[in-house]
Amino acid sequence: MNKLPRSKLSFLLAAGASAVLLAACSSSNDSAPEPDPVPPTTQKSNILFVVIDDFGLDQLTSYGYGGAVPPKTPNLTAIAKAGLQFRQAWSMPTCTPTRATFFTGRYPSSTNILNAVVSTDLANSEISPYEVTLPKLLRSQGYTSALIGKMHLTGTDLGTAANLPYGHQTMWKLGWDYFDGYLDGAPYPIDTRAGLSNLAEGTHKCGFVSNTTMDPTNGADSGACYFVTNSCEPISRSAQIPTPGRSCMERGGIFDPGQSCQSSLPTHLDFTTQNGYYTGEFVQSWPDGRTRKVGATDPSARGYRSTMETDRAVAWAAQQDQDTPWMMSVGYSAVHAPLQVPPLALISETTPGRNDNLLCSPASDLEGVPGQITGLIDDHIITNLMVEAMDKEIGRLLVELKLATWNPDGTLNYQPEKTNTVVVVMGDNGTYVNSVKFTAPGQFDPTRAKGFPYQTGVSVPLLVAGPMVEQPGREVSHQVSSPDLYQLFAEIAGADLATQVPSNRPVDAQPMLAYLTTPGHGAIRTLNFTEMGTNFTNPSTTATPQPCVLEAANVCFTIFPNKALCDDQSGIWYGAGSGLAGVPADGFSQCGQVMSYRQALDADDQVDVLPDSQKAVSDGLYKLVRLDRKTYTTDTANPINASYLENVNTDELYQIDMAVPNPKLDRSGSAIAVGSPVITAPLPADAQQAYDKLKAEMDTRDQVARYNYLYDTVHCPGDGNRDGVVDQTDLANWTELSQLNLYEGVAQSSWYDFNHDGKTDATDRAIIEKNMGKTCSLSPT
Repeated sequence: MNKLPRSKLSFLLAAGASAVLLAACSSSNDSAPEPDPVPPTTQKSNILFVVIDDFGLDQLTSYGYGGAVPPKTPNLTAIAKAGLQFRQAWSMPTCTPTRATFFTGRYPSSTNILNAVVSTDLANSEISPYEVTLPKLLRSQGYTSALIGKMHLTGTDLGTAANLPYGHQTMWKLGWDYFDGYLDGAPYPIDTRAGLSNLAEGTHKCGFVSNTTMDPTNGADSGACYFVTNSCEPISRSAQIPTPGRSCMERGGIFDPGQSCQSSLPTHLDFTTQNGYYTGEFVQSWPDGRTRKVGATDPSARGYRSTMETDRAVAWAAQQDQDTPWMMSVGYSAVHAPLQVPPLALISETTPGRNDNLLCSPASDLEGVPGQITGLIDDHIITNLMVEAMDKEIGRLLVELKLATWNPDGTLNYQPEKTNTVVVVMGDNGTYVNSVKFTAPGQFDPTRAKGFPYQTGVSVPLLVAGPMVEQPGREVSHQVSSPDLYQLFAEIAGADLATQVPSNRPVDAQPMLAYLTTPGHGAIRTLNFTEMGTNFTNPSTTATPQPCVLEAANVCFTIFPNKALCDDQSGIWYGAGSGLAGVPADGFSQCGQVMSYRQALDADDQVDVLPDSQKAVSDGLYKLVRLDRKTYTTDTANPINASYLENVNTDELYQIDMAVPNPKLDRSGSAIAVGSPVITAPLPADAQQAYDKLKAEMDTRDQVARYNYLYDTVHCPGDGNRDGVVDQTDLANWTELSQLNLYEGVAQSSWYDFNHDGKTDATDRAIIEKNMGKTCSLSPT
């Protein structure tokens, strides 16, 4: 029988004893040196908002979870110990909807930002410049603001930039004084040529040239390390440099294996291609409207992403006037796919996998176990390494902002009461499927992770520390939701939503400040809500989404327009160029065909369709999940003939409890009752009462979603700025947008594209003129 290598078997199945790491992650002690913080003043508090990507509650030992071998997060633990830890914080199931709630205070169905934005979506599914965004709100209180790193609030500048009306000025138009980050939703795929254009794709799957132990065929133990500045250094394997190719990549270079440095760059070195976490493509914008794009050929865009993101945040903060309060939002790309090993310097010597020469190498596919299991183990190890590296950079961020210092033993000495800065850390959605901690403590559910409204997909860490936090070290058990941060930041800044946000379109956010200032404060939010759906698709795009299947989640979806994005998410592509036997050359167009194809190969195949709409609401004890999913006919003999049948609605009722060490989760098969379209079977009295309450809220949210989805075309065509009236302001806004982002002489998608045809043209102007003077309700009630 094939056996799993001892080191990896131990990693996957080790007992929860490693949770003792938590005790070693103390934030400060009485004998520790005093930090040198910025002294508190009468000035309004600065705000540092850190968003972590694809990082669920399952990862953290401070919450009592983390799996058998948790990642080391001493600095996040230090923040938790110095402030508050919210146990029932919900995000939305995917990134763009959650991040939009932070800065608008509105649920996704209030803005039509229903899923992660891709290039084939309309601008109508992005944050509108007419919203009272958080940076605009804080500006009214004298704040300056910056957004650093990944936030994925807009379309990209790829191709014709069809959903980016303001181009590289977009973040400035949305209210940020400074932007230095990515328009993309994730790092680019790993460059498996490692920057060597004379090699075939897939030669170096880690993104660097392996050593000869890792890859005897293509590896190298010496060579030349070239940099984009045209400089070069010889580099050889040693005790300090176990893998020269990796060391060169970590420094931003390209390793030419087995070669010596030449006087000019060899022509086969490709510095233009992005390489996962080791390059970036930063867009910068300033208050005066200037913009700049920094790509992989710029030295400042080469290095490790978590480090580059920290460096950029520190640089901006250092330039700020101490008399002006600021809010800086820092979006770390980690731990979003692609999973890629971080620099050795950011990882402790004792961390499992740090010195594993077989990790992320061709040899790891030859260890005598099914590739799918091997890949999952490697994914867990690499995730841990990436989390630890990010945690180290978050600690450095606090230290270099002078909010903390390092203790002699390397732990973080963080005393927020001696600073004038509030620090807030939150995950944007649950952990992605391949990285979920499914073992005890925690035992989260990878089949219901990111992309689903179940607990594994939306239960995220939320840490808040600052000078106004009373009795730090507390845990708040009350429910909070991602849009509530909008109101929390407003409260911290002293902004009055009643005077700043139009009364006819109130936000969904609930207040949170009382949890910081008043220990023991009762619950403010009675119901928690999360949702995701389907963005408006651009019919003018030449790229058409095709099916992708995530095996580990048993789900098929048609969101990605190309194979590269599917591959990047560890999916199997069934679109054009899939390379799978029996799949047409131009691919399948929908998931019904994919399911028929798979069932022809295996009648018991369990892959289902990602719902068009997913919502969940909870009172903290019971949880209602509502799904709206396409169904298809089945034709295993000729899968291309499978066709759309109808959409089916389903209600699922669960009991939940985020207990320690193993929470009660909404796992498959654990529902109290399931009904289609609603639950009609008799329920116990408590469950029935809860269902009636949750169903009423869900029905209301469905009504809101339907109303807003049809607002442009049915309820109030012509009101592009959503102020409830079609007037000259709308005509002026259309005039501006109709002259921007032209393609073949016509402006592309914008918030004034009322017929959703991907163009902002004379047809949309005619809609405004036809409805001029019309007043509309901004809600269905």
